[in-house]
Amino acid sequence: MDRGIPSEEILREMQAKETAMRRQRLSRLLKKLRAMRRSLPSLVQLLMRLGAAKSAAGRAFQFVHLQVPAEGQEVTRKTFQFRVDKKKLQAAEGRDGHYLLRSNLTAGDPSVLWARYVQLTQIESVFRSLKSELGIRPIYHQLEHRADAHILIAFLAYCLQVTLKQRLLLHAPGLTPTAVLEKLAEIQMIDVWIPTVDQRWLILPRYTQPSSDTKLLIEKLRLELPSQPPPRLTAQKDSTEIELQTVR
Repeated sequence: MDRGIPSEEILREMQAKETAMRRQRLSRLLKKLRAMRRSLPSLVQLLMRLGAAKSAAGRAFQFVHLQVPAEGQEVTRKTFQFRVDKKKLQAAEGRDGHYLLRSNLTAGDPSVLWARYVQLTQIESVFRSLKSELGIRPIYHQLEHRADAHILIAFLAYCLQVTLKQRLLLHAPGLTPTAVLEKLAEIQMIDVWIPTVDQRWLILPRYTQPSSDTKLLIEKLRLELPSQPPPRLTAQKDSTEIELQTVR
C-alpha cells in the first residue's frame, strides 16, 4: 500500500468479497422467489412476501426482473415470473472493489485525497472500538477528573489494542485482537495468604498457569510471561485491616 492507496492484491480481495456477498444475497432471494412460485399464494400474501424479500435482499433485488399479476388476476406460474438480469449483474461485478470519491478538492494530488479518506475510516473504526470492545461508553463517573481518567485509560487500552493488532498481522493474521484478549483472559492474578508463626502474613502474588492453547498462542505472538512476583510480608495490623475489609 502506497500513501493509503490499496495494492492490487487488496483490490482483488475486496472485489471477491463484494461479489461473494452479492451472490449470497441473490441466491437467498431466488430461493424465496422459487418457493413463492411453487406455493402460489394469494395476491395480497404474494405482495407482502415480496416486500419482505426485497428488504432482506437489499441492493441484490435490483438484479431480478419480476412479473407480478395485476389487480384482480389470479396468481399462476404464467402471471408470476422472474428472471435475473445477467448483463446488469456482470456490470456490477466488474465494478466491485472500485470506489469513486467525490470532492471539491480538485487541485490536490488524488493519492493524498485517498489517504485522507482512509484516515477518516480509521478514525471511525477507533470510535467503534472505544464504544464497543473497550467499553468507554457509557461513562458512569460524576466528577470531571474521574471521567478524564476513564477516557485516558480507554485511550491507553486502544493503543495496546492497535499494537496487538499489528503484531497479529505479522505472526497470526487469522486472529483478531478481541479473540486473543478473550483467550488471554483465562490467565488470572491471585494472592495466596499464608499465616506465619509470628502472627504475620506471607503474601504470594501468583498468576495462573495458561492452558496448552494459550501457551501456543503466546509462543505464536512471540511473547513471554513475566516471572512470578516476589513474596511480601505484612504486619499483623495491616492484615487485620485487610481482613476486616474482606469480611465487609
